[in-house]
Amino acid sequence: MTLPDLPASTHIAAVHLHVSDLQQSLAFYSDLLGFRPLRSSGNEVWLSATGDAPHQLHLTEFENARPRPSRATGLFHVAYRAPDRAGLGRWLHRLLSQDVPLQGASDHGVSEALYLADPDGLGVELYCDRPRERWQFRGKYVAMGSEQLDTADLLKQAPGPGSGQTSGQTWNGLDPATDVGHVHLCVSSLEVAERFYIDSLGMDAMQRDFPGALFIAAGGYHHHIGANTWRSAGSPPAPEDAVGLRSFTLGVPAASLADIRTGAESAGQSAKSGGADETDGEGFILRDEDEITVRVLGE
Repeated sequence: MTLPDLPASTHIAAVHLHVSDLQQSLAFYSDLLGFRPLRSSGNEVWLSATGDAPHQLHLTEFENARPRPSRATGLFHVAYRAPDRAGLGRWLHRLLSQDVPLQGASDHGVSEALYLADPDGLGVELYCDRPRERWQFRGKYVAMGSEQLDTADLLKQAPGPGSGQTSGQTWNGLDPATDVGHVHLCVSSLEVAERFYIDSLGMDAMQRDFPGALFIAAGGYHHHIGANTWRSAGSPPAPEDAVGLRSFTLGVPAASLADIRTGAESAGQSAKSGGADETDGEGFILRDEDEITVRVLGE
């Protein structure tokens, strides 16, 4: 069966992470990166860029959580997207001012990105897109590379301490237009990812020529889902009591929800009714072959 393409407005609405120490994670995601708590309950906190619903990040402290095995399937990183270069530059100023170590800084052609890890070692990407009219394509596939990011030029986009401009400017919080741009997963095989996200959900392959990786999206975006086998080829999922990704949420138009569910079920997926995060809206829940939970939310 050929599935209809997902609506162009499809996006990553939220991620849910298991963490080992909630206060430590809040110090990172809220105090450092700027996400604002909108509510809490026991060992859980929901956050967003604005501090208002809908949430974009859900943190749950898992008592005695163990580290995620390095070769397990699951999360590679969550990518939080600034609306422009100035927003990414402010993040870079913030990280440098707090002596936070970066794991990388890359120019991907379609985007510019900073890489780091949260207190549990979970991967974090902070990025901004270049305008779509500047993206390069090879046939129907987007051309994404990995070159060294010009961090000096990026810092000039957001004057701050050490930039040589308006010295003394302090961190004034996260741009409210910040969102979750994509999730990048460690998978057991690229075929597993393709069967689920393309053949069952109706997303499109956007890049196939990067070794050991597949990039998938809706609406012509460069990728909403990254999948790689660099460390996880043939590996099992992480234990349920490990830190890591509990689920992520795809936001889709409410009018398309029933058709998307029908398409997934016709492709052999088992869909369970449920909202985005056990709390919000109408939707359904799927689980891929690597036991990664995907919540599809009608908006």
